[in-house]
Amino acid sequence: MRLRPIPPLSLTPEQRNLYSSIEQVITTSLRGFIAKREDDALVGPFNPMLHFPQFGAAAWELTMALSKHTTLPKTIKEIAILVVGARYKAPYEIYAHERVAALVGFSAQKIATIVAGQRPVDLTEPEGVAYDVASALASGGPLPESTYRTSINAFGKDGTAELAFLIANYSLVSVLLNAYDIPIPEQASNEG
Repeated sequence: MRLRPIPPLSLTPEQRNLYSSIEQVITTSLRGFIAKREDDALVGPFNPMLHFPQFGAAAWELTMALSKHTTLPKTIKEIAILVVGARYKAPYEIYAHERVAALVGFSAQKIATIVAGQRPVDLTEPEGVAYDVASALASGGPLPESTYRTSINAFGKDGTAELAFLIANYSLVSVLLNAYDIPIPEQASNEG
């Protein structure tokens, strides 16, 4: 881990504003994974956002916009997020969203298959579309026209845009996690 989590009492005013917004969402909406230490310092992607609020605030605004204007079912979003986290090999991202995916009803086998970089055989048709879009975009290059059209048919123009921005957002999150070598909370607590 390259950045130490910042306890709330050590935050600058700019960091404190961002912390307040993130902490409110953590308290009300994030379930199933650790996002704060016992001293209330934020972990995961939130920590580098706080260290560099001039960039972190903008990244957080995208996350908030995706949350506020969501139309896609949670299962579709979790498929895409797991595909991205697995493609970037971002440990914290995988840790957090394995848990969220389980909470929305995914089997352990489905989660494990996605995290292994494979397409589960038991995906519903919309889940398969989300998997294919996320896999193609996270691999780099243009989204194939047939995959784009399939997404438009499944989710509409706005839903496809939401999916693309979601994949871009979690690519950013995964890159941040990897840039700062952010471990899963159990690893961080074992390292002292």
